[in-house]
Amino acid sequence: MQLGLDFGTTRTVAAAADRGNYPILTFESPDGGHYDWFPSLLAVRGDERRYGWEAWAHQQDPEWTIVRSLKRVLEDAGPHTAIQVAEQSIPLMLALQEMAAAIRECLSPGKLETMLGVPANANSNQRFLTSEMFRRAGFDVIGLLNEPSAASIEYGHRNRASGVILVYDFGGGTFDASLVEIGERTHQVIASEGIPTLGGDDFDLAMAELAVSADQLDELSQAELFRLHEECRSKKEAIHPNTRRIVVDLENVREGWGAVSIPIADYYERCRPMLDETVHLVEDLLAGHPQELDTLYVTGGGSELPLVSRVLKETFGRRVRRSVHARSATAIGLAIQADSETGYVLSDKFTRYFGVWREGDSGRRIIFDPLFAKGTPLSVPGEQALEIRRGYTPVHNIGDFRYLECSHLDDSGQPTGDVTVWDEIRFPFDPGLRNMNGEAVSVSYSDSAASQAIEETYTCDASGTVGVTIANLTSGYRRDYRLGRWAAKESAVVPGKKKRVSRKGSAGV
Repeated sequence: MQLGLDFGTTRTVAAAADRGNYPILTFESPDGGHYDWFPSLLAVRGDERRYGWEAWAHQQDPEWTIVRSLKRVLEDAGPHTAIQVAEQSIPLMLALQEMAAAIRECLSPGKLETMLGVPANANSNQRFLTSEMFRRAGFDVIGLLNEPSAASIEYGHRNRASGVILVYDFGGGTFDASLVEIGERTHQVIASEGIPTLGGDDFDLAMAELAVSADQLDELSQAELFRLHEECRSKKEAIHPNTRRIVVDLENVREGWGAVSIPIADYYERCRPMLDETVHLVEDLLAGHPQELDTLYVTGGGSELPLVSRVLKETFGRRVRRSVHARSATAIGLAIQADSETGYVLSDKFTRYFGVWREGDSGRRIIFDPLFAKGTPLSVPGEQALEIRRGYTPVHNIGDFRYLECSHLDDSGQPTGDVTVWDEIRFPFDPGLRNMNGEAVSVSYSDSAASQAIEETYTCDASGTVGVTIANLTSGYRRDYRLGRWAAKESAVVPGKKKRVSRKGSAGV
């Protein structure tokens, strides 16, 4: 089976390729219900763990702690990250693999050729973790696709459309915008921007902050916090254009708290600044890439709030078109891309700058070398990966490589905006150190290293994943590295406690 799988912050949606049709697959809950989504939930009791609908079934059981929005943790996570749930410290990679296995168990047996979605602004480590969790669970991962790019494929296929569209993808945990030119069988991504810390979860939090006081919010346990957010999510999804008040039942959170009524105007006032962030980003994207825009295509679960369409239509007029498959457009587009019979060719671009800090002027100053620039076209699946080489003669015994990704560069070429810093990679330039652990050796000037020719080779595949090979050509040894926090000794992360940073403080625009 060829499959498109959208691993979402709140919901995971799967679509299959079936002879030119792309139906949404259903998942069965423990009570026998059938749903077109799988809750992205983890439930923990001691050493026991449950996922999806089985986790959902335990939300009122005080012995179980429920964790939502695991996908949001991936933005700052590495392979050694642990999540803190109640008294348990659980390896994140293990939890992700088990969640993917629970999804796999609900689907058809046999080979599943799967195209996965990731946020357009996802860093390389997030892409790796997403791919690896499903690969370890038995999926045949054939590629990763940026979520708004997948939504553009769904739009073009369903409407037999051509022209330039802007995909406004407001999901549960992230916001992405991609400007795409659609042809008969081609989709050319012109540019993408995103806010990785803004999504529908923040609308839930906004309602929670109106429903309870700050002191009450701080005293909630992890399980109570989950129930509060789920109550707010449920009430948010029930809002329609004629809603005047929202009644939040806090008895579902803690007995004796009763209910609270929130005027819809107060709620919208709290949400409006977040929507304004997305509008400003879209305006900046369009200003930076002047195009005759045919449609602004609105998708993602977070876009279902009526305020979203209202604000967008006030700003962009009749070009706004909301997807009839707001929660599943990405999965359908992924399934279409996975279907080898469609012949769709997507040309995407690097959505972030990837580079390395280097020593310049023989070690007298530090400079940033942007190896892959934002906007660099990615290779098409099946083609050879992009490749960049750097060659030089070193002056130190050990090369201390500090890699990072960023959303923007300032006027002097320095990283700014949303910056993701990776662990250092240490490579022995001095051939006398080739078998030593670089971490145990201090960096110093070396006459032996000065006679060595060093070459760095960077590759970037169609999914935006970067690999690094560093070789000493003179002495004939090399090492291969995977980009990410592979050596990090990371403290446990508490899901759901992350504070959202506004675009003004993080995006550098």
